[in-house]
Amino acid sequence: MIEVRHLRKAFNGQLVLDDVSFSVPRGTTAVIIGGSGAGKSVLLRHVNGLLKPDGGEVIIDGLDITRLSDDDTNEFRLRVGMVFQGSALFDSLNVADNVAFALHEHTGYPEEKTGRIVREKLEMMGLGGIEGKMPDELSGGMKKRVAIARAIALEPEIMLYDEPTAGLDPITADVINNLIRKLQQTMHSTAVAVTHDMASAFKIADRIYLLKRGRFIAQGTPDEIKSDPSKDVQDFITGQATEELNAAARG
Repeated sequence: MIEVRHLRKAFNGQLVLDDVSFSVPRGTTAVIIGGSGAGKSVLLRHVNGLLKPDGGEVIIDGLDITRLSDDDTNEFRLRVGMVFQGSALFDSLNVADNVAFALHEHTGYPEEKTGRIVREKLEMMGLGGIEGKMPDELSGGMKKRVAIARAIALEPEIMLYDEPTAGLDPITADVINNLIRKLQQTMHSTAVAVTHDMASAFKIADRIYLLKRGRFIAQGTPDEIKSDPSKDVQDFITGQATEELNAAARG
C-alpha cells in the first residue's frame, strides 16, 4: 500500500505541493490529473524517492521512504518500475540492452536467463523479435512499450507512469492504456500515474485525484469524477480554459 501523508514541497520559496495526502491500496491504480505546473510530476518523484519532501511522509508497506539513507533508498527503488515521460531509452543501446539494463546492474543472472526475461517482457508488450533494433528505429508507441518492458524487468511491486500517453495518437495511446490495465491484472502491482489525458485517466484509474496549485481539489472513482458538478473538474475534463486564463489570453 502507498500512503502519502501531508506532503509539502517548495522550490525557491514557491510552494509546489501543499499538504497533499492520498493512499493507494495494494493492486489498484491511482491517477493524478492536473494542468501543467500543478505539481503532478513532483508528487510522483516523491513516491519513488527521487525527491525528499520539506514536510510529510511517504509510506510504502509501512516503510517511510522519506527517512531512508541513500543506500536504502536505492535498494527500495528496485521494488519500483518507473516509466518516464518521453520513454527515456538509452540511445546508444539496442532494445534488448535497454530492457536488460536493470538486470545487468542489479542481478547476477547468467546471460541466458537475462535474455529469456528480456524476450518475455517484450512479448508481453507485443514486441517480440525487435531485440536488435535501436531506439531511433522505433515509433513513439514502440518506444513507450520498450520503456514499460524495461520497467517491469525486475518484477516490481509498484509501477509509476509519468504522462504514459504523451505525444501519442489516440489509437496508440489506447494500446498503452490497455497494456497498463493488463499489467495491473497480471502482476497485481500497485500503480500511480500522472497525466492530463482524460481518456487515459478514465480507462486506467481505480481512483482519480485532481491537483491544482499543489492541492487536491477533487477525488473519486472515474464515474464520480465524470459526474462531479464542480466547475474546476468539469472545465478540466472538457478542456475548457478558466476565466483567468481566458482573461490573460485576451489581455
